[in-house]
Amino acid sequence: MKKFGYILLALSLVFALSACGAKKDENNTSASNGNNEVKEVTLKVGATPVPHAEILNYIKPALKEKGINLEVVEFNDYVQPNTQLHEKRLDANFFQHVPYLDDFNKEHGYDLVNVAGVHLEPMGAYSKKIKSIDELKDGAKVAIPNDATNGGRALQLLAANKLITLKDGVGVAATVHDITENPKNLKITEVEAATLPRVLGEVDLDLINSNFALEADLVPTKDALFIEGSDSPYVNILVSRPDNKDSEAIQALAEALQSPDVKKFIEDTYKGAIVPAFK
Repeated sequence: MKKFGYILLALSLVFALSACGAKKDENNTSASNGNNEVKEVTLKVGATPVPHAEILNYIKPALKEKGINLEVVEFNDYVQPNTQLHEKRLDANFFQHVPYLDDFNKEHGYDLVNVAGVHLEPMGAYSKKIKSIDELKDGAKVAIPNDATNGGRALQLLAANKLITLKDGVGVAATVHDITENPKNLKITEVEAATLPRVLGEVDLDLINSNFALEADLVPTKDALFIEGSDSPYVNILVSRPDNKDSEAIQALAEALQSPDVKKFIEDTYKGAIVPAFK
């Protein structure tokens, strides 16, 4: 009986030690999971379809590995992405350049901020009626964007190609009222930017942003009669609000957009029609 008691005591100690070991292992596993588990966050980013949404969709897998679920919300206008970002229905947007953002903030009383420059979309002049600007006749119809900064940008491009002359110093704020010389008596019509490709057949010259040109199957470097150079100030940017611009998720998004991988994607995909704005 005494021997049997020793056996029971030994077995009890074995079970107790096993239980402790199991509990210890269980705690270690939980700690390991806790340390390795990536807390997932969702970023809703507004973008125009080409190339912005395409670039964002390209970096989705890389962000997913960092615990960021990127939700791309596509827009075909230049107003709603900023409005919804201001109203916190979006976390960021990617569709515009600095002059447009500055003008939009001023007009609407917003304080949206530039987070990172990504690429340049050179504006080009297109036509289905002529093959060179030398063929542009007196009184020709010309369509330009109707928003303030892209309208001024289009006028600057016309001026750079000696089709009009603008007042000194007007810069991106130029309007048709700033035209001082118009030797060909061009009939300039302002059209909503997204609809410019649709009126291409109705005008003699159509000044279109590259993103909308690409959507219309136009190749800027091949189809444009003339196009902006690499010295353009209209770099497209990632935009957010002051309250979230420094968050880890937004900064990770900015880093991904300025990665060597994205640089190569832009160069390989758009063949010079869109140019990376970072090294």
